[in-house]
Amino acid sequence: MLELLRSRYPAVLALLAQVLALAGVALLLFALARLGDWRPTLWQAALGQGVLAAAFGHWLGLRRWWLPLNLAFVPGLLALQSREWPAWWFLAAFVVLLLINWNSFRERVPLYLSGARTRQRLSERLAGLPADFRFVDLGCGLGGTLAQLARDYPAARLMGVETAPLVFLLAWLRCLPYRNCQVRYRSLWQEDLSVYDAVYCFLSPAPMVELWAKARREMRPGTLLVSNSFEIPGVAPGEIIELNDWRSSRLLLWHL
Repeated sequence: MLELLRSRYPAVLALLAQVLALAGVALLLFALARLGDWRPTLWQAALGQGVLAAAFGHWLGLRRWWLPLNLAFVPGLLALQSREWPAWWFLAAFVVLLLINWNSFRERVPLYLSGARTRQRLSERLAGLPADFRFVDLGCGLGGTLAQLARDYPAARLMGVETAPLVFLLAWLRCLPYRNCQVRYRSLWQEDLSVYDAVYCFLSPAPMVELWAKARREMRPGTLLVSNSFEIPGVAPGEIIELNDWRSSRLLLWHL
């Protein structure tokens, strides 16, 4: 059950970590009230809750990028509340975050952006393909990779798919000036990979096994699957390009 939540519903585990941390802080405050005279301030209690939430998140097996979110959640709410922001602002902020991180809940894929060095090395690696190669970015984010390749390979036919509504809109607008580039509001699982010479993704560990099964079913012999950093469990890549950036990123390539 816990493994299922880790892989498919990490937000539920993050919420559980918050609840456990709130309970822990409440018990600590009760004990301090009964046993001593020291009373922590509201900020001290909030920071303590954040530390506990991050610790519980780690204990529950959440991935590292969830831990600062758990740490900052309650202190962040307190910071916003102390400024007496209007109530509608919280709803607006929630909606914006939802539109940006929609994939975290539906497809277990948070918003990861390929860095400039990654885009450059990917572009160099694709130089050996025919000039009119077909390329798809599965979960194209803000469209940075597509825009770079559209400039570098004007004869190529480039496609991006994205299902986070606000992210899709920004990527679509970004790619509008490029005639050889399209962005569709579509799940990566609905995209037919058989028409592409190269498939690129920067997803998360969660969907990689399913993606490999989809690639083996649909991709043609001789085509290329490229993953930014995330491995396919049990399947060694045919080629690895070290990017030597601050995230220790790698391009992992499988030749179908």
